[in-house]
Amino acid sequence: MNMSAVLVTIMIVVAVVAIVYYLVKKLSVLLINAVLGLILLFILNFFHMMNWIGKPDLGYSLATILICGVGGLPGVVILVLLSILGINI
Repeated sequence: MNMSAVLVTIMIVVAVVAIVYYLVKKLSVLLINAVLGLILLFILNFFHMMNWIGKPDLGYSLATILICGVGGLPGVVILVLLSILGINI
Protein backbone atom coordinates (compact mmCIF):
# COMPACT_ATOMS: atom_id res chain seq x y z
CA MET A 1 0.00 0.00 0.00
CA ASN A 2 1.19 3.44 -0.73
CA MET A 3 1.03 6.38 1.63
CA SER A 4 -2.02 8.04 0.04
CA ALA A 5 -4.14 4.90 0.47
CA VAL A 6 -3.25 4.78 4.16
CA LEU A 7 -4.13 8.46 4.60
CA VAL A 8 -7.46 8.05 2.83
CA THR A 9 -8.27 5.02 4.99
CA ILE A 10 -7.44 6.94 8.17
CA MET A 11 -9.58 9.88 7.05
CA ILE A 12 -12.54 7.59 6.31
CA VAL A 13 -12.21 5.88 9.70
CA VAL A 14 -12.08 9.25 11.49
CA ALA A 15 -15.14 10.47 9.57
CA VAL A 16 -17.12 7.33 10.40
CA VAL A 17 -16.20 7.58 14.08
CA ALA A 18 -17.24 11.25 14.14
CA ILE A 19 -20.59 10.48 12.51
CA VAL A 20 -21.30 7.59 14.90
CA TYR A 21 -20.39 9.75 17.90
CA TYR A 22 -22.71 12.54 16.71
CA LEU A 23 -25.62 10.13 16.15
CA VAL A 24 -25.17 8.42 19.53
CA LYS A 25 -25.03 11.79 21.27
CA LYS A 26 -28.26 12.97 19.59
CA LEU A 27 -29.95 9.60 20.11
CA SER A 28 -29.16 9.64 23.82
CA VAL A 29 -30.76 13.09 24.20
CA LEU A 30 -33.88 11.92 22.35
CA LEU A 31 -34.04 8.74 24.40
CA ILE A 32 -33.76 10.62 27.69
CA ASN A 33 -36.47 13.07 26.58
CA ALA A 34 -38.77 10.19 25.59
CA VAL A 35 -38.26 8.38 28.90
CA LEU A 36 -38.91 11.58 30.86
CA GLY A 37 -42.10 12.17 28.86
CA LEU A 38 -43.39 8.67 29.62
CA ILE A 39 -42.49 9.05 33.30
CA LEU A 40 -44.34 12.38 33.44
CA LEU A 41 -47.40 10.79 31.82
CA PHE A 42 -47.31 8.04 34.45
CA ILE A 43 -46.97 10.59 37.29
CA LEU A 44 -49.84 12.69 35.92
CA ASN A 45 -52.11 9.65 35.84
CA PHE A 46 -50.87 8.05 39.08
CA PHE A 47 -51.54 11.15 41.19
CA HIS A 48 -54.67 12.10 39.16
CA MET A 49 -53.29 15.60 38.61
CA MET A 50 -55.71 16.33 35.79
CA ASN A 51 -58.59 15.84 38.26
CA TRP A 52 -57.21 18.76 40.27
CA ILE A 53 -58.30 21.08 37.46
CA GLY A 54 -61.56 19.22 36.79
CA LYS A 55 -60.46 17.17 33.78
CA PRO A 56 -60.22 13.38 33.37
CA ASP A 57 -56.87 11.62 33.37
CA LEU A 58 -55.00 11.34 30.09
CA GLY A 59 -55.10 7.55 30.02
CA TYR A 60 -52.79 5.10 28.31
CA SER A 61 -53.88 4.73 24.70
CA LEU A 62 -51.55 3.96 21.84
CA ALA A 63 -51.78 7.56 20.65
CA THR A 64 -50.86 9.11 24.02
CA ILE A 65 -47.94 6.74 24.54
CA LEU A 66 -46.62 7.44 21.02
CA ILE A 67 -46.99 11.19 21.47
CA CYS A 68 -45.19 11.06 24.83
CA GLY A 69 -42.53 8.69 23.52
CA VAL A 70 -41.78 10.66 20.38
CA GLY A 71 -42.48 14.15 21.72
CA GLY A 72 -41.06 13.67 25.21
CA LEU A 73 -41.80 16.44 27.69
CA PRO A 74 -43.23 18.82 25.06
CA GLY A 75 -45.52 15.99 23.94
CA VAL A 76 -46.93 15.64 27.44
CA VAL A 77 -47.44 19.40 27.68
CA ILE A 78 -49.31 19.35 24.36
CA LEU A 79 -51.53 16.50 25.57
CA VAL A 80 -52.30 18.35 28.80
CA LEU A 81 -53.13 21.56 26.92
CA LEU A 82 -55.36 19.68 24.49
CA SER A 83 -57.12 17.99 27.39
CA ILE A 84 -57.69 21.34 29.10
CA LEU A 85 -59.19 22.66 25.86
CA GLY A 86 -61.52 19.64 25.73
CA ILE A 87 -59.76 17.70 22.97
CA ASN A 88 -59.05 14.19 24.24
CA ILE A 89 -56.82 11.80 22.35
